[in-house]
Amino acid sequence: MEIRQLRYFAVLAEELNFTRAAARLHISQPPLSLQIAQLERELDVRLFDRNNRRVALTEAGEAFLNDVRALLASLKDATVRARAVDQGLAGRIEVGLSGSHFLGPVPALIARYTAEHPQVSVLLNEMNPAAQLEALRGHRIDVSISRTAVDDEELQAMPLWPDPVVAALPRKHPLAGRRRLELSDLAGDPFVMLRQDTSGFARHLAEICARAGMPLSVAQTVAEVPAQLALVAAGLGVALVPRSTCRHLGDRVAVCGLPAAISRATVYAVTRRQGRRRALDTFLQTAAQMGDGEA
Repeated sequence: MEIRQLRYFAVLAEELNFTRAAARLHISQPPLSLQIAQLERELDVRLFDRNNRRVALTEAGEAFLNDVRALLASLKDATVRARAVDQGLAGRIEVGLSGSHFLGPVPALIARYTAEHPQVSVLLNEMNPAAQLEALRGHRIDVSISRTAVDDEELQAMPLWPDPVVAALPRKHPLAGRRRLELSDLAGDPFVMLRQDTSGFARHLAEICARAGMPLSVAQTVAEVPAQLALVAAGLGVALVPRSTCRHLGDRVAVCGLPAAISRATVYAVTRRQGRRRALDTFLQTAAQMGDGEA
């Protein structure tokens, strides 16, 4: 049984006239008669009563027509879905990200993308950056929102938006009123640092301090930026954090700029070079547009 035969049957059942049905199907009448006869033989059921004057559905034909219409409608829906997935307009995207990104542009990106692409499910997987790369290589997520560029045989990074590093200070810190600081201004202050095993960004911040020749007095080490900020707000130390993560804090933490050589930082979308979902392309296009607004 072929899909073509079912389409021919459904059109003939609607027209109840071989000439009109053949014209509607853009074929001649003999092939239509042949396909209907083959379908009836395969089903071992007479679907039409026909003579020289009229064509009518049999009782079995009427029952078969209901099922065929449902089947053809399902096939049409499946075709539309397949094309949408192929065009990146439907499907699923698994996003890996750390907690700090919920404080920046990412929630707005997800909201905009899902509004523009309602047939794509965006699933957020909160994990530390090191775990994200492992999940990306293992095909458990499709994209990692990362503060560290990755470029190797398997993975690649696309810059999304700048997110400079700033100094976060307790409100009562003597330097809290300054708009900009040198890193050396914080010498001797207790630091709340990210654990270096969690991400390349954490190691980058530690290297910045080392290159500045500044010995660190580490008060606490934590896995996530929100934890850093909570401890800074409580007065337990100072921290180097992405600027976007401070926007929600109001006056709980003082934010001071740093020299460009220290503050320069970018958020990236890290993806696999091969085996990417088609919907990911439209997601990255929206992210790039968001990035233009953040630049």
